[in-house]
Amino acid sequence: MKIPAIKLLAEQNTIEALELAEARLYDEQHPEIDIPGEDEGEQLTHILAALEILRDIRDNGSQFNVALRNYTQRVRNSIS
Repeated sequence: MKIPAIKLLAEQNTIEALELAEARLYDEQHPEIDIPGEDEGEQLTHILAALEILRDIRDNGSQFNVALRNYTQRVRNSIS
């Protein structure tokens, strides 16, 4: 998981575009958007993280930096 890659995806794509990219990866197809990551697993991680951030912004009215921080805190809490 690379925060700069997640940030880039969330800033440059819509929820719909990321959902389509997610579906294409699940179907073992190449996404139509450029997804940073060394392999499909890392790419999927980046997509899911960006989606979570964008949904936080949409659903809770969070600012981008707050939504990003909320996401990283949830990840840290889940692994500690």
